[in-house]
Amino acid sequence: MQTFLDFETRIAELAGKIAELKSINDDDGSVSIADEVKQLEGKLSKSLAELYSNLEPWQKTQVARHPDRPHTQDYLDALITEFTPLAGDRKFAEDDAILGGLGRFEGEPVVVIGQEKGADTKSRLKHNFGMARPEGYRKAVRLMELAQRFGLPVLTLVDTAGAYPGIGAEERGQAEAIARSTDCCLGLGTPIISTIIGEGGSGGAVAIATANSVLMLENSIYSVISPEGAASILWHDSARASEAATAMRITAAHLKELGVIDTIVPEPVGGAHRGRDAAMQSVREAISTALMPFKHMSADEVRQQRREKFLAIGRTLAT
Repeated sequence: MQTFLDFETRIAELAGKIAELKSINDDDGSVSIADEVKQLEGKLSKSLAELYSNLEPWQKTQVARHPDRPHTQDYLDALITEFTPLAGDRKFAEDDAILGGLGRFEGEPVVVIGQEKGADTKSRLKHNFGMARPEGYRKAVRLMELAQRFGLPVLTLVDTAGAYPGIGAEERGQAEAIARSTDCCLGLGTPIISTIIGEGGSGGAVAIATANSVLMLENSIYSVISPEGAASILWHDSARASEAATAMRITAAHLKELGVIDTIVPEPVGGAHRGRDAAMQSVREAISTALMPFKHMSADEVRQQRREKFLAIGRTLAT
């Protein structure tokens, strides 16, 4: 059953009418309502296109969090062949919030790392809703060091509300693990291409998104804190999250303008969850394009490009 967001009332009404008419037509084959269904489907497509052509930041936040939106596992299945998952940080434990391993992207060997939220209650609990603990980031560092050893590009898929803030995670050095993962990204001699596929929340996202090229799906968000968190701090009222989302400039268009990301990846009309295959293809093409400039770069050139990219963000924000 399709899930509709708060601002999709008109879309939900039209979809409901279409489903009802199709049900009537199925029950009584003597009545043909094909023309009316076709007319309503046209209205639905037009309404969806109009609505999604001008979404507000808070509405994009809701789309980025949509439960049916493709997650890391979906992208692994669609884009990576011969994927071999690797587990554990070799220090404490396995963290299912971060998936990672070796595979092939368009025939070329790569290391892939991504945050997985889960698709249902059971898998969400298993993956801790995509909020990694220190061992998850230490696993990411282990995989990046493996990529360095064998000269493999690293592809990361970002989709997290943030790193897990639990007491146990803090006791095991959450901040230090995030910092080491970010530092590993910066020092890597092989290219890193990061794609924000849903939420890019705080240091939990930056830890695997400090990349040579940062791609961002059209209806994703990327921010230092969630809109609810920002509203709670600024106004002591999480209900003002919509206002915070607008002020924080967390959408792909805003971040491209600020130089924080490099490429906006288009989504099908109505969001990636309404056209998963098309979304996967768009991401495939964007990653392939982003990798091309680095194929003949030396390790030092890759590091220098990444360094200059992040220094340029500071200059952009200062002007």
